[in-house]
Amino acid sequence: MPLFDTHRALLDGALDALTTRGHWTPFPESPSPKVYGETGQADGQAAVTALLGKDFPLQQPGERGRVATERSPYGVALDVRYPDCDVQALVAAAQAAEPAWQALGARGRVGVLLEALVRIHRRSHEIAHAVMLTTGQGPMMAFQAGGPHAQDRALEAIAYAWKAMADVPGQALWDKPQGKNPPLVMQKHYEIVGRGVALVIGCATFPTWNTYPGLFAALATGNPVIVKPHPNAVLPAAISVGILRDVLAEQGLDPDTVTLALTPRAEDTQALATHSAVASIDFTGSNQFGRWLIDNARQARVYAEMAGVNTVIIESTDQYAALLRNLAFTLSLYSGQMCTTTQNILIPRGGIATDQGHKSFEQVGADLAAAVDELASNPRVATAVLGAVCSPDTVDRIRKAAGQGRVVLASRTLPHPEYATAQVHTPQIIALDQADSAIYGLECFGPVSYLVATDSGAASLQVAEATLRAHGALTLGVYSTDRAYIDQAVALGRRTRVALSINLTQGVFVNQSAAFSDYHATGGNPAANASYTSLAFVADRFVVVQRREHVAPPAPAQATPAAR
Repeated sequence: MPLFDTHRALLDGALDALTTRGHWTPFPESPSPKVYGETGQADGQAAVTALLGKDFPLQQPGERGRVATERSPYGVALDVRYPDCDVQALVAAAQAAEPAWQALGARGRVGVLLEALVRIHRRSHEIAHAVMLTTGQGPMMAFQAGGPHAQDRALEAIAYAWKAMADVPGQALWDKPQGKNPPLVMQKHYEIVGRGVALVIGCATFPTWNTYPGLFAALATGNPVIVKPHPNAVLPAAISVGILRDVLAEQGLDPDTVTLALTPRAEDTQALATHSAVASIDFTGSNQFGRWLIDNARQARVYAEMAGVNTVIIESTDQYAALLRNLAFTLSLYSGQMCTTTQNILIPRGGIATDQGHKSFEQVGADLAAAVDELASNPRVATAVLGAVCSPDTVDRIRKAAGQGRVVLASRTLPHPEYATAQVHTPQIIALDQADSAIYGLECFGPVSYLVATDSGAASLQVAEATLRAHGALTLGVYSTDRAYIDQAVALGRRTRVALSINLTQGVFVNQSAAFSDYHATGGNPAANASYTSLAFVADRFVVVQRREHVAPPAPAQATPAAR
């Protein structure tokens, strides 16, 4: 049975979910042994352990040697050695693989990718452990975000790609009447053709969740892909690339349709990004390199998710305790190292009305600090939520932020119950004034948040708009009991093209995004020029090449005698 038919139910489920946009997933987020097997977790960890200190089993063209670049935030010695391949050799191999991948057609490609995705899912525990060790995510988050949730996003991209390609008919008979003369008749054929070699550049914090959408969208639409992982988060990407290559080889296709590009030389990455054969680039990371790609990789379509200043506005609430718990978890999850984590919390300096009475600006800050401290009071729970800080640069930002305003909550280090040298830092909260836009107007990535005292609730909306217009954001939140004020926040989100969350007090957090329902980024503000996942994210990755030729007009139908 062709792979497309084997996995048709999975594709149909995804297509239906994209239409209804309710809760749906084929990949359970609970690491339950009932779902993933009694030994699933142990087997996954053992598989990763077996790779440490060795050459990763990946054979690619143009290999010049092996490099090990990863440093675990948990202090685990990784020392996995990956192939360092010549850039031109990888591009040439991708171009050589392209015709067969193109000839497979939309059904064939989607079938292969669905098979690969199912196999990736089977190895969720292995990939999750690789994500945890390389990024510093806590084990549960590494499993969910690095495993099933990332797989959801991959399936979403495949489904949108199929949706876009299915709108293009394979052929048509064009029959134009010419009055008394014979009609003009042409046979027309339409072929979906990928734009060319795709480059997918991964990030240090979410090496599967942020990589899979571009990877699978590009492949589905007929493009060979070169995956350039972040040097500190290679292993999850390498495992994923290896699975894809295995499936390709089993189907008689060139495994170099997907390759891994890891190089310690910045000039190699730049040469790859600006190569004339590279037609698209997916990037998640800093503004600096994102802007460089947009400015210099002019030959490619660049899908970039960069830095933004995520904001929450607190105007009033009728669930004060729940608001504090929700925000405390939001600020603590993965030590604020998420592109969606709130940085600026705007509160009128005169305070807010709550179900517990009026709360001053200072009291809100103290209560939020207490809620974060309560979460961090149990080291085992805290370390599971916080994970470890991924980069020394983030630790440096925590230190510098302490001198920028009044410290409401100082960051402190916590011991990890399993990893003695893990870099665990609690969130830091700094109080600023509305006039301090030079500080809160820039992204401070990591567990640093600013409580900004604004002149009023109306001023909070104005401050948010100015910041969002200048720097963009992936998330915006508002807390208010005033429907008219909420309507103003809705209009603000529309004007600045930022997704809005309203009065989150339960088990959903502003920095979480659900595939098949939530659009991650809008693509309409400076923080990102694309969205995970909309039709626009995939539809421009291919072109339609047509051919046409004259054919003889169809023979006229034979007249039949009238019935008597």
